[in-house]
Amino acid sequence: MKLNLIAACVLSFTAMSAVPTALAQNINGAGATFPYPIYSRWFTEYSHVHPEVKINYQSIGSGGGIRQVSEGTVDFGATDGPMTDEQLSASKVKVIHIPTVLGAVVPTYNLPGVTADLKFSQDAIAGIYLGKITKWNDPVIAKDNPGVNLPAKAILPVYRSDGSGTTYIFTDWLSKVSPEWNTRVGKATSVKWPVGIGQKGNEGIAGMVRQSPYSFGYVELIYAVTNKMQYGSVRNAAGKFVKASTEGVTAAAAAAAKNMPADYRVSITNAAGGDSYPISSFTWLLIPTKSADPAKGKALQGFLQWMLSTGEAEAAPMSYAPLPKAVADRVKQTIATVH
Repeated sequence: MKLNLIAACVLSFTAMSAVPTALAQNINGAGATFPYPIYSRWFTEYSHVHPEVKINYQSIGSGGGIRQVSEGTVDFGATDGPMTDEQLSASKVKVIHIPTVLGAVVPTYNLPGVTADLKFSQDAIAGIYLGKITKWNDPVIAKDNPGVNLPAKAILPVYRSDGSGTTYIFTDWLSKVSPEWNTRVGKATSVKWPVGIGQKGNEGIAGMVRQSPYSFGYVELIYAVTNKMQYGSVRNAAGKFVKASTEGVTAAAAAAAKNMPADYRVSITNAAGGDSYPISSFTWLLIPTKSADPAKGKALQGFLQWMLSTGEAEAAPMSYAPLPKAVADRVKQTIATVH
């Protein structure tokens, strides 16, 4: 009798414990690889605190995120390059941009025998991807790195082959600092690269640069840090070489926070100020203003509120910058409209 009672209690407890999982609200999203490390942590932590919600996210690139949320095949998207007016008009679902964190895109390289942190001017980086600078000891690179024994080896440029917000940030900056780049190539999540080899995702570029001597690429800062890759300083609008950091990204965002448009679609590349890191950007979640399933809309709103109150504190330790307070206060009001 006693054993039967214990068994009944165990079964009852097991059934009760299984309820949250069985009835969990599954929310599916897809998009940018740039913020994937912090999104992955956020979604996991939120599900631990709120087991009734499970958020699944596919890191497929900003282009894929925009496409899928526009078609209504996912509950939310993610992008580092804001949707264009044309994309917003063509979308089957009305979406809003919710800025989440800020990050930096860094020039990373694999240069055997060189341990110094290199400095790269606007002309050097544009020249590499335009195919005008082909050797590591080119005078344009050498003049900014005196005393560094640069090899006379061919540079292998690596770029994103998929629709990428990281590419949008990088080409947005290049279009501002190089008239030739702006004319020949321009800015977009996917462009026709003059030279180089394509790889999918920040992970793909990081992997290719790590295994390819004399290569040069661009990745989000956390990927360079996590993979222990060399990455260089970049000359900013004030003429100062700045190495990517959360402080440099925050400095770049400071001016933008004062002039943030109502829809949050803003570019902060090549920002003014001596401390600003020039290849910085917000990254955004693309949230339907009205979910097809009200329960999912409510769950998404709950996550976004948690993100502002709790998640932002984890940005800096993961090499992202949290939203400036002025922006976060505005985002809080926007979140209230999600349903």
